[in-house]
Amino acid sequence: MSNAPEPFALAGEAAAALAERTGVPSHDVVLVLGSGWAATADDLGEIVADVPLDELPGFPAPTVLGHRNSALSVRVGDTNALVLGGRVHLYEGHPAATVVHGVRTAIAAGCGVVVLTNAAGGLNPDWLVGQPVLLSDQLNLTGASPMAGPAPPSDRPIRFTDLTEAYSSRLRAIALDVDPTLPEGVYAGLLGGAFETPAEIRMMAGFGADLVGMSTVLETIAARHLGVEVLGISLVTNAAAGMGDANLDHEEVLAAAATAGPRMLALLRGVLELL
Repeated sequence: MSNAPEPFALAGEAAAALAERTGVPSHDVVLVLGSGWAATADDLGEIVADVPLDELPGFPAPTVLGHRNSALSVRVGDTNALVLGGRVHLYEGHPAATVVHGVRTAIAAGCGVVVLTNAAGGLNPDWLVGQPVLLSDQLNLTGASPMAGPAPPSDRPIRFTDLTEAYSSRLRAIALDVDPTLPEGVYAGLLGGAFETPAEIRMMAGFGADLVGMSTVLETIAARHLGVEVLGISLVTNAAAGMGDANLDHEEVLAAAATAGPRMLALLRGVLELL
């Protein structure tokens, strides 16, 4: 029998610690910032508090380049936004419950909207590096799920959550009000730790994927299980393996994200102002 803390109780404990540390009793929306997105947090609005993630129960410090060990409470108009400057991943050796702990904590802290961002490889040759893409659906190819393991406690929904609308059409419409040029696509989430091979990319294209990355899909499942709307936004930071001439490199991914920073900031701030 596992001695690991019950994940929903741990999320509640972390939410209580977050309220105490930030002085904000509840938050309305959470933004989880992927590789290269962290700098956008600095100018979203009035920063009320900044708490190191690893000082909250159940949170390890993010270790991947381009992620920050930071939970910001940010005031944007009338909205209290919780901005997680980094996430952890399956490929770092974390279980699914730890990967989705940030989302579950945010929902326990009152968030009714979850905005998930990531850096992704693009399979659509029409999408240039620096293009934000709204997620319309996903392929969970990680081999893991936050709904595997012991059943959720009786005061939570049963594990078999409906993912017919994994990504909210209402939230996508708001994002399109901010930037009508945004395309939409299907995100394939893999275990990661290495970039994909050209053969794997051809396989995923056959499955209907438009984007590929190493995060997001488990967090989306966890959020939808708790009845919360999800907006997913990928930033195309490289052409997927075999789709371009260059070799894949994480530092080049971060450089592409930095270049696209002003557009990402305008998009996220615009969405928060319209929620």
